[in-house]
Amino acid sequence: MNLKQLTLKSIHYRKTILEIIYNGGAGHTAGSLSCVDILNVLYNNILDITPNNFQSIKRNRYIQSKGHSVEALYTVLCDKQFFSLNDLKTLNNFNSHFIGHPTRKVNGIEHNTGALGHGLSVAVGIALANKLNKNNYNVYTLLGDGELSEGSVWEALNSAKKYQLDNLIIIIDRNKLQITGKTEDVNPIEPLNDKFKSFGLEVKEVEGNNLEELNLIFNKTPFKKNKPNLIIANTTKGKGISFIENVVKWHHKVPTKEEYEQAINELNLQEKKYS
Repeated sequence: MNLKQLTLKSIHYRKTILEIIYNGGAGHTAGSLSCVDILNVLYNNILDITPNNFQSIKRNRYIQSKGHSVEALYTVLCDKQFFSLNDLKTLNNFNSHFIGHPTRKVNGIEHNTGALGHGLSVAVGIALANKLNKNNYNVYTLLGDGELSEGSVWEALNSAKKYQLDNLIIIIDRNKLQITGKTEDVNPIEPLNDKFKSFGLEVKEVEGNNLEELNLIFNKTPFKKNKPNLIIANTTKGKGISFIENVVKWHHKVPTKEEYEQAINELNLQEKKYS
């Protein structure tokens, strides 16, 4: 997809995220809005994961370690026709498989996630299996920055270095907020770039809500032979909605009717610029 198409997709995705959270009565609104541009570029220009090839051994994999922002992932998978919009609209309903964290009961979900820090370990295991089986595919995984407080993340990074997993692409949604406040106030994690480099990773930084930059950086992977790839995607939590951006309480908050209508109006105005 070209830049205009990707831009319109992101606006459409944000509308859907807000709609399903509003109607479902629960959801991680701001985190889904911060990472959806990353998923947009991955699924539309990079991964080549479709309903037709999803069971193939020789394909790329995507693991959402940041499982609580599943509304963004559901939205993109719906657009890729893994399931219908009517199915997606059952989010949080009784007996629906569309729950608040990724589950393999939903078509297109690679692995159950949600317990923070576990998704990266799964991605490392899949990437290592690829190396051992000499299969030519990559493994992509998205982590939240608050998730980096989990010790299992750093254990997994150590293994990624040991096994020289240059087929592993780790993305950090660096929106600088977590459920109780700023990451640097809750449990400081900086300097991230230096920490990741000390674990033997090849590290790049990108504006994580800039679709053009995301497209360029993903197309440059692997960055260096025999070194795991890590991308720090500097994002804005709640990106795209003026009253949600960088507001801590929107980590897990459902918009009121008035807030929902205001958010959709803002997105409609953004859409008009590209129509």
